[in-house]
Amino acid sequence: MNMRSFGTTTAGEVHELTIRNAYGMEARILTLGAALRSLTVFDEEGQKRDIVLGYDTAEAYSVGSEYFGATVGRCCNRIAGPDFELDGKTYPLVLNEGGNQLHGGPFGFSRQIWMALPLGESEAAFRLYSSDGDMGFPGNVSVQVTYRLTEDSLIIEYEAESDAPTLMNLTNHSYFNLSGHDSGSVASHRLRLNADLYTPTGPDLIPSGEIRSVKGSCLDLREGRLLGEILEDAFLSATQGLDHNFVLTGDKDLPFAVLSDPEEKIVMEAFTDRPAVQIYTAGGLRDVRGKDGALYQSHQGICLETQGFPDAVHHKDFPSVVLPAGEKWHSKTQYRFKGFSRIRRKKPVMIWV
Repeated sequence: MNMRSFGTTTAGEVHELTIRNAYGMEARILTLGAALRSLTVFDEEGQKRDIVLGYDTAEAYSVGSEYFGATVGRCCNRIAGPDFELDGKTYPLVLNEGGNQLHGGPFGFSRQIWMALPLGESEAAFRLYSSDGDMGFPGNVSVQVTYRLTEDSLIIEYEAESDAPTLMNLTNHSYFNLSGHDSGSVASHRLRLNADLYTPTGPDLIPSGEIRSVKGSCLDLREGRLLGEILEDAFLSATQGLDHNFVLTGDKDLPFAVLSDPEEKIVMEAFTDRPAVQIYTAGGLRDVRGKDGALYQSHQGICLETQGFPDAVHHKDFPSVVLPAGEKWHSKTQYRFKGFSRIRRKKPVMIWV
Protein backbone atom coordinates (compact mmCIF):
# COMPACT_ATOMS: atom_id res chain seq x y z
CA MET A 1 0.00 0.00 0.00
CA ASN A 2 1.27 3.48 -0.76
CA MET A 3 -0.14 7.02 -0.61
CA ARG A 4 0.70 10.09 -2.67
CA SER A 5 -0.52 13.65 -2.98
CA PHE A 6 -3.06 14.01 -5.76
CA GLY A 7 -3.58 17.77 -5.67
CA THR A 8 -5.54 20.43 -3.83
CA THR A 9 -9.15 21.56 -4.14
CA THR A 10 -11.34 24.03 -2.28
CA ALA A 11 -12.25 21.12 0.02
CA GLY A 12 -8.58 20.59 0.94
CA GLU A 13 -5.60 18.48 -0.04
CA VAL A 14 -6.40 15.22 -1.82
CA HIS A 15 -4.39 12.01 -1.51
CA GLU A 16 -4.49 8.80 -3.50
CA LEU A 17 -4.01 5.42 -1.83
CA THR A 18 -3.02 2.34 -3.83
CA ILE A 19 -3.80 -1.15 -2.58
CA ARG A 20 -2.71 -4.41 -4.22
CA ASN A 21 -3.24 -8.10 -3.70
CA ALA A 22 -0.62 -10.83 -4.08
CA TYR A 23 -1.75 -11.54 -7.65
CA GLY A 24 -1.21 -8.06 -9.10
CA MET A 25 -4.76 -6.72 -8.89
CA GLU A 26 -4.68 -3.02 -7.93
CA ALA A 27 -7.12 -0.34 -6.79
CA ARG A 28 -6.46 3.37 -6.37
CA ILE A 29 -8.77 5.35 -4.08
CA LEU A 30 -8.91 9.09 -3.44
CA THR A 31 -9.56 10.78 -0.12
CA LEU A 32 -11.88 13.14 -2.03
CA GLY A 33 -15.22 11.35 -1.99
CA ALA A 34 -13.51 8.07 -1.04
CA ALA A 35 -13.62 7.59 -4.82
CA LEU A 36 -12.34 4.55 -6.68
CA ARG A 37 -10.14 6.17 -9.34
CA SER A 38 -8.63 3.06 -10.88
CA LEU A 39 -9.20 -0.69 -10.77
CA THR A 40 -6.66 -2.82 -12.63
CA VAL A 41 -7.44 -6.48 -13.25
CA PHE A 42 -6.16 -9.19 -15.58
CA ASP A 43 -8.08 -10.75 -18.45
CA GLU A 44 -7.88 -14.49 -19.09
CA GLU A 45 -4.76 -13.97 -21.25
CA GLY A 46 -2.95 -12.18 -18.45
CA GLN A 47 -3.28 -8.67 -19.91
CA LYS A 48 -3.88 -5.80 -17.49
CA ARG A 49 -6.89 -3.54 -17.88
CA ASP A 50 -8.01 -0.48 -15.92
CA ILE A 51 -11.77 -1.02 -15.97
CA VAL A 52 -13.26 2.08 -14.29
CA LEU A 53 -13.64 5.57 -15.68
CA GLY A 54 -12.03 8.49 -13.88
CA TYR A 55 -10.16 11.80 -14.07
CA ASP A 56 -6.46 12.66 -13.97
CA THR A 57 -6.71 15.64 -11.58
CA ALA A 58 -8.19 16.48 -8.20
CA GLU A 59 -9.75 19.62 -9.68
CA ALA A 60 -11.69 17.58 -12.22
CA TYR A 61 -13.11 15.41 -9.42
CA SER A 62 -14.09 18.51 -7.42
CA VAL A 63 -16.08 20.14 -10.23
CA GLY A 64 -17.20 17.22 -12.41
CA SER A 65 -20.83 16.13 -12.34
CA GLU A 66 -20.28 12.46 -13.20
CA TYR A 67 -19.52 11.14 -9.67
CA PHE A 68 -16.77 8.91 -11.11
CA GLY A 69 -16.09 6.17 -8.54
CA ALA A 70 -17.43 8.25 -5.65
CA THR A 71 -18.90 7.13 -2.37
CA VAL A 72 -22.32 8.78 -2.50
CA GLY A 73 -24.39 9.82 0.54
CA ARG A 74 -25.93 10.49 2.94
CA CYS A 75 -28.73 9.42 0.66
CA CYS A 76 -27.81 8.33 -2.85
CA ASN A 77 -30.06 8.76 -5.87
CA ARG A 78 -32.98 11.21 -5.66
CA ILE A 79 -35.20 12.65 -2.94
CA ALA A 80 -38.25 14.47 -4.29
CA GLY A 81 -39.13 17.98 -3.32
CA PRO A 82 -37.61 20.49 -0.95
CA ASP A 83 -37.91 18.50 2.28
CA PHE A 84 -38.84 15.27 4.04
CA GLU A 85 -40.57 14.38 7.29
CA LEU A 86 -39.07 12.17 9.97
CA ASP A 87 -40.64 11.48 13.39
CA GLY A 88 -43.10 14.31 12.88
CA LYS A 89 -40.48 16.94 12.03
CA THR A 90 -39.85 18.46 8.61
CA TYR A 91 -36.26 18.79 7.37
CA PRO A 92 -35.53 21.19 4.47
CA LEU A 93 -32.96 19.80 2.03
CA VAL A 94 -30.18 21.53 0.13
CA LEU A 95 -31.26 21.00 -3.48
CA ASN A 96 -29.06 20.43 -6.52
CA GLU A 97 -31.29 19.04 -9.29
CA GLY A 98 -34.11 21.48 -9.90
CA GLY A 99 -36.57 21.09 -7.04
CA ASN A 100 -35.02 17.79 -5.86
CA GLN A 101 -31.89 16.55 -4.18
CA LEU A 102 -29.53 14.19 -6.02
CA HIS A 103 -26.82 12.03 -4.39
CA GLY A 104 -26.81 13.81 -1.06
CA GLY A 105 -26.82 17.40 -2.29
CA PRO A 106 -24.27 19.76 -3.89
CA PHE A 107 -21.68 19.07 -1.17
CA GLY A 108 -22.60 15.52 -0.25
CA PHE A 109 -20.13 12.83 0.74
CA SER A 110 -18.69 12.70 -2.80
CA ARG A 111 -17.43 16.31 -2.47
CA GLN A 112 -15.85 15.95 0.96
CA ILE A 113 -12.36 14.94 2.10
CA TRP A 114 -12.29 11.63 3.96
CA MET A 115 -9.62 10.55 6.44
CA ALA A 116 -7.53 7.65 5.11
CA LEU A 117 -6.76 4.66 7.32
CA PRO A 118 -4.26 2.27 5.69
CA LEU A 119 -4.99 -1.23 6.97
CA GLY A 120 -2.44 -3.26 5.00
CA GLU A 121 -1.11 -3.92 1.52
CA SER A 122 -4.53 -4.93 0.17
CA GLU A 123 -6.96 -2.98 2.37
CA ALA A 124 -7.73 0.64 3.25
CA ALA A 125 -10.52 2.41 5.11
CA PHE A 126 -11.84 5.96 4.79
CA ARG A 127 -13.72 7.83 7.53
CA LEU A 128 -15.95 10.87 7.42
CA TYR A 129 -17.76 12.89 10.09
CA SER A 130 -20.97 14.54 8.88
CA SER A 131 -22.43 17.07 11.30
CA ASP A 132 -26.09 17.61 12.16
CA GLY A 133 -27.75 19.62 9.38
CA ASP A 134 -25.23 18.62 6.68
CA MET A 135 -27.10 19.12 3.37
CA GLY A 136 -30.29 19.26 5.45
CA PHE A 137 -30.04 15.84 7.12
CA PRO A 138 -30.43 15.49 10.89
CA GLY A 139 -27.97 13.83 13.25
CA ASN A 140 -24.21 13.78 13.71
CA VAL A 141 -23.05 10.85 11.62
CA SER A 142 -19.79 8.91 11.48
CA VAL A 143 -19.20 6.88 8.32
CA GLN A 144 -16.52 4.41 7.28
CA VAL A 145 -15.95 2.86 3.85
CA THR A 146 -13.45 0.01 3.51
CA TYR A 147 -11.96 -1.18 0.24
CA ARG A 148 -10.44 -4.67 0.29
CA LEU A 149 -8.84 -6.78 -2.44
CA THR A 150 -9.08 -10.55 -2.12
CA GLU A 151 -7.66 -13.09 -4.56
CA ASP A 152 -10.20 -12.29 -7.27
CA SER A 153 -12.51 -9.57 -5.89
CA LEU A 154 -12.91 -5.98 -4.85
CA ILE A 155 -15.08 -5.73 -1.73
CA ILE A 156 -16.55 -2.43 -0.53
CA GLU A 157 -17.99 -2.33 3.00
CA TYR A 158 -19.95 0.56 4.48
CA GLU A 159 -20.60 1.38 8.15
CA ALA A 160 -22.45 4.33 9.66
CA GLU A 161 -23.85 5.47 12.99
CA SER A 162 -25.89 8.54 13.97
CA ASP A 163 -26.80 10.19 17.26
CA ALA A 164 -30.29 11.04 15.93
CA PRO A 165 -32.67 9.41 13.46
CA THR A 166 -31.55 10.20 9.92
CA LEU A 167 -31.55 8.85 6.37
CA MET A 168 -28.76 6.55 5.24
CA ASN A 169 -28.38 5.08 1.77
CA LEU A 170 -24.77 4.78 0.59
CA THR A 171 -23.46 3.50 -2.73
CA ASN A 172 -20.41 3.50 -4.96
CA HIS A 173 -20.75 5.27 -8.31
CA SER A 174 -18.06 3.56 -10.40
CA TYR A 175 -18.50 3.39 -14.17
CA PHE A 176 -17.30 -0.03 -15.36
CA ASN A 177 -15.97 -0.82 -18.81
CA LEU A 178 -14.49 -4.31 -18.83
CA SER A 179 -12.72 -3.69 -22.14
CA GLY A 180 -10.82 -0.81 -20.52
CA HIS A 181 -11.84 2.67 -19.45
CA ASP A 182 -10.66 4.18 -22.76
CA SER A 183 -12.14 1.52 -25.08
CA GLY A 184 -15.39 3.20 -26.13
CA SER A 185 -19.01 2.12 -25.71
CA VAL A 186 -20.16 -0.77 -23.52
CA ALA A 187 -22.84 -1.65 -26.09
CA SER A 188 -21.07 -4.95 -26.80
CA HIS A 189 -21.05 -5.93 -23.11
CA ARG A 190 -23.54 -8.54 -21.93
CA LEU A 191 -25.49 -8.01 -18.71
CA ARG A 192 -27.54 -10.51 -16.76
CA LEU A 193 -29.54 -9.08 -13.86
CA ASN A 194 -31.43 -11.01 -11.19
CA ALA A 195 -34.39 -8.61 -10.97
CA ASP A 196 -38.07 -9.33 -11.60
CA LEU A 197 -39.28 -5.81 -10.79
CA TYR A 198 -38.35 -2.16 -11.14
CA THR A 199 -39.66 1.20 -9.91
CA PRO A 200 -41.07 3.39 -12.73
CA THR A 201 -40.31 7.12 -12.64
CA GLY A 202 -41.59 10.35 -14.10
CA PRO A 203 -39.66 12.74 -16.35
CA ASP A 204 -37.62 13.96 -13.38
CA LEU A 205 -36.57 10.36 -12.54
CA ILE A 206 -38.53 10.46 -9.27
CA PRO A 207 -40.30 7.13 -8.53
CA SER A 208 -44.06 7.14 -8.93
CA GLY A 209 -44.44 4.70 -6.05
CA GLU A 210 -45.40 1.80 -8.32
CA ILE A 211 -43.37 -1.42 -8.39
CA ARG A 212 -43.74 -3.01 -11.84
CA SER A 213 -42.68 -6.28 -13.48
CA VAL A 214 -39.89 -6.20 -16.05
CA LYS A 215 -41.59 -8.98 -18.02
CA GLY A 216 -42.21 -8.12 -21.66
CA SER A 217 -40.03 -4.99 -21.57
CA CYS A 218 -36.46 -4.20 -22.55
CA LEU A 219 -35.71 -4.10 -18.82
CA ASP A 220 -36.02 -7.88 -18.61
CA LEU A 221 -32.36 -8.83 -18.27
CA ARG A 222 -32.90 -12.03 -16.32
CA GLU A 223 -31.55 -14.25 -19.11
CA GLY A 224 -28.82 -11.81 -20.12
CA ARG A 225 -28.73 -9.46 -23.10
CA LEU A 226 -26.21 -7.46 -25.08
CA LEU A 227 -26.54 -3.85 -23.95
CA GLY A 228 -26.50 -2.69 -27.57
CA GLU A 229 -29.76 -4.55 -28.16
CA ILE A 230 -31.64 -2.29 -25.77
CA LEU A 231 -29.79 1.05 -25.47
CA GLU A 232 -31.65 2.55 -28.43
CA ASP A 233 -35.04 1.07 -27.50
CA ALA A 234 -37.79 3.72 -27.65
CA PHE A 235 -38.81 2.80 -24.10
CA LEU A 236 -35.42 4.14 -22.92
CA SER A 237 -35.38 7.33 -24.98
CA ALA A 238 -36.20 9.60 -22.03
CA THR A 239 -33.29 8.21 -20.00
CA GLN A 240 -30.91 7.86 -23.00
CA GLY A 241 -30.40 4.21 -22.13
CA LEU A 242 -30.68 2.49 -18.80
CA ASP A 243 -31.09 4.69 -15.71
CA HIS A 244 -33.46 2.55 -13.65
CA ASN A 245 -33.83 1.18 -10.15
CA PHE A 246 -34.21 -2.60 -10.21
CA VAL A 247 -35.60 -4.60 -7.28
CA LEU A 248 -33.24 -7.49 -6.61
CA THR A 249 -34.52 -11.01 -6.02
CA GLY A 250 -33.00 -14.32 -5.05
CA ASP A 251 -30.24 -15.58 -2.80
CA LYS A 252 -27.86 -12.90 -1.50
CA ASP A 253 -25.02 -15.43 -1.82
CA LEU A 254 -25.54 -15.55 -5.59
CA PRO A 255 -24.54 -12.72 -7.95
CA PHE A 256 -27.28 -10.20 -8.61
CA ALA A 257 -25.52 -9.22 -11.82
CA VAL A 258 -23.09 -10.77 -14.27
CA LEU A 259 -21.35 -8.42 -16.70
CA SER A 260 -18.96 -9.60 -19.42
CA ASP A 261 -16.84 -7.95 -22.08
CA PRO A 262 -17.40 -8.79 -25.77
CA GLU A 263 -15.07 -11.81 -25.82
CA GLU A 264 -15.73 -12.83 -22.20
CA LYS A 265 -12.07 -12.36 -21.36
CA ILE A 266 -13.27 -10.65 -18.18
CA VAL A 267 -16.51 -11.61 -16.45
CA MET A 268 -17.58 -9.57 -13.42
CA GLU A 269 -20.02 -11.04 -10.89
CA ALA A 270 -21.58 -8.56 -8.46
CA PHE A 271 -22.98 -9.42 -5.02
CA THR A 272 -24.79 -7.24 -2.49
CA ASP A 273 -27.00 -7.27 0.59
CA ARG A 274 -28.93 -4.17 -0.58
CA PRO A 275 -32.51 -4.52 -1.89
CA ALA A 276 -31.98 -2.71 -5.18
CA VAL A 277 -29.52 -1.49 -7.78
CA GLN A 278 -29.55 1.53 -10.08
CA ILE A 279 -28.25 0.50 -13.48
CA TYR A 280 -26.97 3.51 -15.38
CA THR A 281 -25.39 3.21 -18.83
CA ALA A 282 -24.06 6.77 -18.92
CA GLY A 283 -26.33 8.11 -21.65
CA GLY A 284 -25.61 11.65 -20.51
CA LEU A 285 -21.83 11.33 -20.79
CA ARG A 286 -20.60 13.69 -23.52
CA ASP A 287 -17.06 14.83 -24.39
CA VAL A 288 -15.70 14.33 -20.87
CA ARG A 289 -11.90 14.34 -20.65
CA GLY A 290 -10.88 11.37 -18.53
CA LYS A 291 -7.78 9.47 -17.46
CA ASP A 292 -4.76 9.29 -19.76
CA GLY A 293 -6.36 11.89 -22.03
CA ALA A 294 -9.27 9.64 -22.99
CA LEU A 295 -12.40 11.40 -24.24
CA TYR A 296 -15.42 9.70 -22.70
CA GLN A 297 -18.64 9.58 -24.67
CA SER A 298 -22.18 8.32 -24.24
CA HIS A 299 -22.50 4.72 -22.95
CA GLN A 300 -18.76 4.41 -22.25
CA GLY A 301 -19.42 2.88 -18.84
CA ILE A 302 -22.08 1.15 -16.79
CA CYS A 303 -22.81 1.86 -13.13
CA LEU A 304 -24.19 -0.79 -10.77
CA GLU A 305 -25.21 1.39 -7.82
CA THR A 306 -26.35 -0.95 -5.03
CA GLN A 307 -28.86 0.91 -2.88
CA GLY A 308 -32.12 1.27 -1.05
CA PHE A 309 -35.03 2.49 -3.18
CA PRO A 310 -34.82 6.09 -4.45
CA ASP A 311 -37.05 8.59 -2.61
CA ALA A 312 -37.96 5.87 -0.12
CA VAL A 313 -38.66 8.47 2.58
CA HIS A 314 -41.75 9.57 0.59
CA HIS A 315 -43.11 6.08 -0.18
CA LYS A 316 -44.36 4.00 2.72
CA ASP A 317 -44.42 0.81 0.60
CA PHE A 318 -40.69 1.08 -0.17
CA PRO A 319 -38.12 -0.45 2.21
CA SER A 320 -37.12 2.17 4.79
CA VAL A 321 -33.81 4.03 4.55
CA VAL A 322 -34.13 5.48 8.06
CA LEU A 323 -31.18 4.90 10.38
CA PRO A 324 -32.36 5.04 14.03
CA ALA A 325 -30.21 6.81 16.59
CA GLY A 326 -27.45 4.65 18.03
CA GLU A 327 -27.92 1.78 15.59
CA LYS A 328 -25.14 0.68 13.26
CA TRP A 329 -25.75 0.68 9.52
CA HIS A 330 -23.75 -1.86 7.54
CA SER A 331 -23.66 -2.97 3.93
CA LYS A 332 -21.29 -4.87 1.63
CA THR A 333 -20.91 -5.07 -2.14
CA GLN A 334 -18.49 -7.40 -3.89
CA TYR A 335 -17.20 -7.42 -7.47
CA ARG A 336 -15.62 -10.76 -8.43
CA PHE A 337 -13.62 -11.18 -11.62
CA LYS A 338 -13.61 -14.61 -13.21
CA GLY A 339 -11.16 -13.94 -16.02
CA PHE A 340 -8.66 -12.74 -13.44
CA SER A 341 -9.02 -15.86 -11.30
CA ARG A 342 -8.60 -18.20 -14.29
CA ILE A 343 -5.27 -16.77 -15.42
CA ARG A 344 -3.87 -16.54 -11.91
CA ARG A 345 -4.80 -20.11 -10.98
CA LYS A 346 -3.03 -21.74 -13.89
CA LYS A 347 -0.39 -24.22 -12.75
CA PRO A 348 3.14 -22.85 -13.26
CA VAL A 349 5.36 -24.73 -15.71
CA MET A 350 9.13 -25.08 -15.26
CA ILE A 351 11.12 -24.51 -18.44
CA TRP A 352 14.76 -25.65 -18.74
CA VAL A 353 17.10 -23.44 -20.73
